[in-house]
Amino acid sequence: MSKRYVMALDEGSSSARAVLVNMEGQLVAEARNPVIPNFPRPGWVELDPVALWQAQRASMQAAMHKVGATTDDIAAIGVTSHRETCMIWDRRTGEPVHPALMWMSKQTDSIVARWKAEGLGQLVRERTGLFNDSFFSAPKLAWLVESVPGLRLRAERGELAAGTVDSWLLWNLTGGRSHYTDHSEASRTALFALESLTWDADICAACGVPLPLLAPALASGSMFGEMRPQDVGVPGTAAVPITAIMADQQASMFGQACFEPGSVKNTYGTAGVLTANTGDRPSVLEGLTASVGWTLDGRTDYEAEGVVFHSGQTIQWLRDSLGVLRADDDIEALARSVPDNGGVYIVPAFAGICAPHWVRDARAGIIGLTLETGRAHVVRAGLEAMAYQTRDNVEALRAGGLPISELKVDGGATRNNLLCQFQADLLGVPVRRPTELERTALGIAHMAGMGVGLWTKEDLAGRWQVDRIFEPQMGQDQREALYSGWQAAVRTITGKA
Repeated sequence: MSKRYVMALDEGSSSARAVLVNMEGQLVAEARNPVIPNFPRPGWVELDPVALWQAQRASMQAAMHKVGATTDDIAAIGVTSHRETCMIWDRRTGEPVHPALMWMSKQTDSIVARWKAEGLGQLVRERTGLFNDSFFSAPKLAWLVESVPGLRLRAERGELAAGTVDSWLLWNLTGGRSHYTDHSEASRTALFALESLTWDADICAACGVPLPLLAPALASGSMFGEMRPQDVGVPGTAAVPITAIMADQQASMFGQACFEPGSVKNTYGTAGVLTANTGDRPSVLEGLTASVGWTLDGRTDYEAEGVVFHSGQTIQWLRDSLGVLRADDDIEALARSVPDNGGVYIVPAFAGICAPHWVRDARAGIIGLTLETGRAHVVRAGLEAMAYQTRDNVEALRAGGLPISELKVDGGATRNNLLCQFQADLLGVPVRRPTELERTALGIAHMAGMGVGLWTKEDLAGRWQVDRIFEPQMGQDQREALYSGWQAAVRTITGKA
């Protein structure tokens, strides 16, 4: 039977998604199941690795069922996942030794403070392009090694395996036969040297992370193993090659066809992430992280990146926690019901402020409330906060000598025309929204298909189609006055003059 599909597994912060892409590179079936974090203590955020895998497997089974597919129909599989979350499991039994520590968890703050006092931050920044921060995987792995009795000895004996979410999914997809990661995922751990594309032995030793724990890091487009139908409970007789692994934001950048140095995209998801292709050399810019975008066909493309922790999640908070929004509200219509934000700014520092400010002890605030403020002003301020945070990171790119002429956008929030127009106005450059907004799954599917010769990079660039271009309409004086108000609000939250 001829192959009909490429499968992409897209494990996000809030859902485990599986999609099938046809031979023309179009999404034809998808299914998702929720990923539910646990909060055992204030500031701690954990995931059950077994439940994580079960959610992903159920989505895979459901997507295949929708089109009657078996493994005999699938040419290749690509895996992408949310980053920095990590876990450790037993190599023999596959049982996790502790819940996974999620990217937003702050239970590692004391370790980060200790490393700062030891002067480790500069070494991490120079070699990995990241920061000594609880956001990244290194302190999470160190916390597990230090906190789980007997773990260090077992790790040094080679009995345990560690990984970010992609490695855990790969392990389960292959029935425990494959323990790998790719360069892009590894580059978000703060243990991986950007120049040599290897685990940095000096940093691992300083952090107390035993090297035998870590998965070998391969090029993003590699043969990572095979999924057999009997291992995952899906119909079919053929084993399917797993030919691509990539971190979710990098997969989104690949799906946006940001193949040329200087091309930039922003994803508006639970978090917001600006990524810029910086070419074949890492570029460490003030306030931003440097990571591997992908390694493919012998070439590594690097990225400069600015992460904001709370983008679309701000709107969810306004609805679920603050009660400003109702479930049936049309967010765009409500925000348009007022001419502007009425001087209200929301700085969503619920877990501190990330790029480009990196003030992790900051707390969120709503600035500029008056007796005339209504819920429409607050909702509009929440929507605008996504755009202001994006401009903060664009300004960091510009300050580093990387000007941008346009911004590609994706993520569910970009269905909101007001957000896209305000983003264009605030940046002073066109915002280009593609026809398909879920670029992460498409990006990893496209790379997986390249791995079995279905497409070329030129094919993928040609398939990128624009839905709408938002041209800047706001005058320079108004743009800068609004942004100055945002900057003042950020200074209020961070306490910086």
